[in-house]
This record gives sequence, C-alpha cells and structure tokens, in this order.
Amino acid sequence: MRLAVIPARGGSKRIPRKNVKVFCGKPMIAWSIEAARQSGCFDEVVVSTDDHEIAEVAKQYGASAPFMRPASLADDFTGTTPVVRHATEWFQQRGIAPSEVCCVYATAPFLQVDDLRRGLDLLLANNCSYAFSVTSYPFPIQRAIRITEQGRVEMLHPEHFNTRSQDLEEAWHDAAQFYWGRTEAWVAERVIFFRESVPVVLPRHRVQDIDTPEDWSRAEVMFKSMQR
Repeated sequence: MRLAVIPARGGSKRIPRKNVKVFCGKPMIAWSIEAARQSGCFDEVVVSTDDHEIAEVAKQYGASAPFMRPASLADDFTGTTPVVRHATEWFQQRGIAPSEVCCVYATAPFLQVDDLRRGLDLLLANNCSYAFSVTSYPFPIQRAIRITEQGRVEMLHPEHFNTRSQDLEEAWHDAAQFYWGRTEAWVAERVIFFRESVPVVLPRHRVQDIDTPEDWSRAEVMFKSMQR
C-alpha cells in the first residue's frame, strides 16, 4: 500500500483558514488532493486534520479523513514528521502496512502529477530514506546581507565580497510541495534534510511558499499565468 498524507490543521494564523480558503476557484487543499489522486501513485489519500470543516472539504474532493488529529500534534510547534508518523501508525495499528508514504502539503497548488511520480521513482531506485522537492535559490546565498540593529548593512559572508557569482556554489532549498519516504524512515522520525535523502528538482517558476497574504497574492498571479 502506498499512502499520501496531507497535513492540514485548522489553526493557521497569518492566513486564517488557509487550507480551505478559495484559491483560483477551489479550496486550497483541493489542488493537492486532486494532484495526489491523479498521479496514480497512491492507494489512499488521507488528510490529517484537527478541524471538522477541513475534513468535510477533503472528503468532497476525494480524500479520506478517517481520524481527527490529536491536539498534541496540532499546535504551532509540531513539525511535519510527527504528523506523518501518527497517520502511518494509525494504519499500521489497523493491520494496513504502507510500504511508502508521501507527505503532500495542503498549500501546494503548483504540485504536478509528474513530479510526484518522479519522486516515487527516485525513492525506489535509490538506497535512501526520502525523496523530496527542491529548487534553486535565484541569487547566490553567499552574497547575502543582514540589516543590523543600527540600521546598517553587513555581509553574512564578507569573504565572498569579491567572488564572482559564477564561481560560487549553487544552493538549493526545500520547495515545500511533497516528501516521499519509506515507512520505516517516517516511523523512526529520521531527519529529512540529510544525506539519506535525494532531491526532486523543480524549476523556480513552479515554486512559491504561501505563508503570508503577500505570498497568496503572488501565487494567484503565478498560477493564473501558468494556466494561460
């Protein structure tokens, strides 16, 4: 059995009701559910939530919500891994043993089915714990600056002031769309950003965090442009 777990708690602060807020014509979470189902990778797509409205919306778009996430895993500080572990163990306790589990974020409207399939292929082809989406930074992080308490600027890495951009190592970051993992990795809560993981590289134009109202507006513009 292959399982998709979509974490979607109800207590989002910066964008209230973010997971069910309408994004380009559908509740935000619907885009993730539909991509997961259309990929053909999963025997079940389950939403892990503490919120009854989110559970009902999830069911309307074809996901299941067979349990309510405990309050201890629905606060502002709980990470993704314990939530996926909880969902995985819920199935194991009922005699259903997932072989691979994919965490799909509820706020990933740019998620594409081919990327999910590619992630599964990479996980199965490599001796690794996870395969997850990444993309490159648009600017060399070695030339980043900080603003001091005095309102001035200083480089985080002043040794690279005179280094040409093309001579700096390219850096990558989590694209925050999906994380394929072997069941034993999730249950053991192994670290994702480590050498036991392989990257699923996405182009930058299909990656956008949606954490603030500004992010949301930018994502809608990007999404509509891609649809055209």
